[in-house]
Amino acid sequence: MTTPRLQLTGITKRYPGVVANNAVSLTVAPGEIHAVLGENGAGKSTLMKIIYGSVKPDEGAVLFNGQPVHVRNPQEARALGISMVFQHFSLFDTLTVAENVWLGLDKSLTLPEVSASITAKAAEYGLDIDPSRPVHTLSVGEMQRVEIIRALLTNPQLLILDEPTSVLTPQAVEKLFVVLKKLAAQGCSILYISHKLHEIRELCNACTVLRGGQVTGVCDPRQESNASLSRLMIGAEPPALNVRALNAGAAVLQVSGLSLASSDPFGTHLSDIALTVRAGEVVGIAGVSGNGQSELLYCLSGEDTNAPAGSIRVGGTDAARFGPGRRRALGLHFVPEERLGRGAVPTLSLAHNLLLSRRDALGAGGWIRVGALKKQAAEIIRQYNVKANGPDAAAKSLSGGNLQKFIVGREIEAKPKLLIVSQPTWGVDVGAAAQIRGEMLALRDAGCAVLVVSEELDELFEICDRLHVIAKGRLSPSLDRAEASIERIGEWMSGLWDDAAQNNQKETAHAAA
Repeated sequence: MTTPRLQLTGITKRYPGVVANNAVSLTVAPGEIHAVLGENGAGKSTLMKIIYGSVKPDEGAVLFNGQPVHVRNPQEARALGISMVFQHFSLFDTLTVAENVWLGLDKSLTLPEVSASITAKAAEYGLDIDPSRPVHTLSVGEMQRVEIIRALLTNPQLLILDEPTSVLTPQAVEKLFVVLKKLAAQGCSILYISHKLHEIRELCNACTVLRGGQVTGVCDPRQESNASLSRLMIGAEPPALNVRALNAGAAVLQVSGLSLASSDPFGTHLSDIALTVRAGEVVGIAGVSGNGQSELLYCLSGEDTNAPAGSIRVGGTDAARFGPGRRRALGLHFVPEERLGRGAVPTLSLAHNLLLSRRDALGAGGWIRVGALKKQAAEIIRQYNVKANGPDAAAKSLSGGNLQKFIVGREIEAKPKLLIVSQPTWGVDVGAAAQIRGEMLALRDAGCAVLVVSEELDELFEICDRLHVIAKGRLSPSLDRAEASIERIGEWMSGLWDDAAQNNQKETAHAAA
């Protein structure tokens, strides 16, 4: 028999109040693409960090290419031939893309050589990125590309990918799968964590299922259905969404003539953005990361108050120059794509993180009613099934998916008139994703206007009444969901909606003739 590339036996890791991994065993063969499947908080990321040397197990053994190893840090992992792309990125904001990649590579290389390698790999894999850009100017999707390119440049024997496609377009995912299959054919083993069951079935030839930190099953995902994989992972199939016919009311968000030069030299200028979101409807914005989504969201949330007067109206009030606080007073609530740092303060408790966007637990004179705050946090934890060690748990102690559930719950439970959400189910398991989408639809049915910015086209098709595409700082006309298709949206992502409209007019005229 072929010697396994990786073999884990009895891996156990305990934290205060929780056992993240409980006697986990896992075997990965050379050239195998092996999925690790489990709901948020099942222990997947902890297990990957143990393999990569950034977390030390309390018990258990690790064999790599048949040899016992004790990987003490990521540097030793990379020396062995193990690379990892984290769900939460490990990049230095003040350094350039090339400098960040250089930190994990052979120091005999010069920075210009690293830059050239990045450009070549980016072009080869369809993950284009400018090596000279500072990381703090990148969107989340672009940061993901940097992490993937950095891992590929180490020529790994074992590549660990934690939610690698969560912020990639379908076209980019297809290109990435071509790369991963090619790597596997060359003998590279891949550990693949994803909540996208169709991806696992398409890409992977083995799957280990975790639930509550324990292995509950091993299967060949190619022989499974989405429903059977869901049952293995969460013990049930996700509930079907209750989508009703559109019954939209008055305009709650009106954007017109919004043109704004980006203050970031690597940013995207907004050009004549026009957008309307009415009460009782969900409007989606699709697009490849880095095409103006961040700049638009800064304007809509109030983080950027330089929009032209009158270009942004909330409930009929000119809010273009209002900051976030004044917009919240108008009923606007916002979920950013960056969970830690913008959506939540990492070191603060979940209870105190409620104060970022809610003030109903403040008493006379601004005193914080801690008991009321903890009660509110506990209710969100219960209602949204957040796996956390109570309201006092620090935000940074939660898994990415559980923190997302808490942040979304925090904003939904504030009963907004207008909810703007960026990447609502990034890194969230299928059950939790269905719950978040269901809560947004329930909010819509209650008369809230909902704007969703997402790179998950399936998600947008599932919950939106109308769709726009953003490309190079321009926003397409809206499409009713019934008129939208993956092919049409993909074409518009290149900014080709004007050409498409002209072609449609020509076809109509030709048919009439």
